[in-house]
Amino acid sequence: MTINKISKEVFQFSFKKFGSCVYLLKSKNNKNILIDTSSKDNESELVEDLQKLNLKPEKIDIILLTHSHYDHVGNLNLFKKAKVYDFKNIEEINKIKDIKVIKTPGHAQDSLCFLYKDILFSGDTLFHDGIGRTDLQDGEPEKMLDSLEKLKKIKYKILCPGHID
Repeated sequence: MTINKISKEVFQFSFKKFGSCVYLLKSKNNKNILIDTSSKDNESELVEDLQKLNLKPEKIDIILLTHSHYDHVGNLNLFKKAKVYDFKNIEEINKIKDIKVIKTPGHAQDSLCFLYKDILFSGDTLFHDGIGRTDLQDGEPEKMLDSLEKLKKIKYKILCPGHID
C-alpha cells in the first residue's frame, strides 16, 4: 500500500493485491474526487490510505470511473454519499469544473480518460510503457488507435494510468 503525491492536490494509491490504482483529487472548491475505486480485494487498504489523508469514505463527494471492469469499480459500495460519473452520465461530468472528459474506447467500450490541468488520468487506455489490452470481451481493438491518436493531441505533463506495473 503506497500513497504517492502527484501534485499538491492529487494523490495516487497503489495496492499489494491486483486492482487499479485509485487517484484522489482534492479540488479547489473543497470537493474530494476519486478516480476509480480498485478491486474489492483492496477495500481495507483503500480505507486505510484515505484515513492517512484524514478522509473517511463518506467524505468522498465524486467518483469518476475510467471504465466498468471489476478491478476499477470494486469498492463503489464504500462511497454511499458520492455522486458516481461514468459513461452513462458522461454529459453531467462536464459540469465538474477543471475536468475534461475524453471518450477513449478500445480497452473497453466505456473507457474514459480525464484531464485535470496538466494531469491525464488514462485508466487502462494508456500506460507508461504501452496500451491497455483490447482482447477482453468488451474490448474494441479497432477503436484503440483512434483513442490513442486523440490522446496524442492533448497537452499533459503527468500521466496517471490505471495500473503502474
